[in-house]
Amino acid sequence: MSLQVGQPAPDFTRRSDDGRTVSLQARRGQWTVLYFYPRASSAGCSIEAQRFEAALPEFERHGAQVIGVSTDTEARQARFRDTCSLTFPLIPDSDRSLAQAYGVIGGLSGLLGMTGRATFLIDPHGTVTWIHRSANPMTHVTGALKELEAAHQTGAATAG
Repeated sequence: MSLQVGQPAPDFTRRSDDGRTVSLQARRGQWTVLYFYPRASSAGCSIEAQRFEAALPEFERHGAQVIGVSTDTEARQARFRDTCSLTFPLIPDSDRSLAQAYGVIGGLSGLLGMTGRATFLIDPHGTVTWIHRSANPMTHVTGALKELEAAHQTGAATAG
């Protein structure tokens, strides 16, 4: 079953590739951009990750943290971080449980053990407010920023 806008985001506590503990519950009161990508170090995933990294100041200005997730191993994620000079957390999901909870395993990618490309914007209350599922790595960053900006303009950006 696929996660829908308006539903609570599945909670998780995971260790990132660089040893940080990343917990959605601990992020309550703040925005989270959780994005899934098919394969660390592939061309499209590298482009997408570098675009997220370049936009980090904008996300941070809106009080949001970017977190990347793939079914790659911790070692592969660490190489990806180094190759792309990434500073945001990357979560290895080799057991695919996080990808399954967010409904991003399926189709050909799922048969190959990879996630589909998807971005989830999670509000300070832990609710999914926007989902973007597209194979195009160029659209996820701009879409998430646009949604964050719209939330700030409508006053939906604060926890309450």
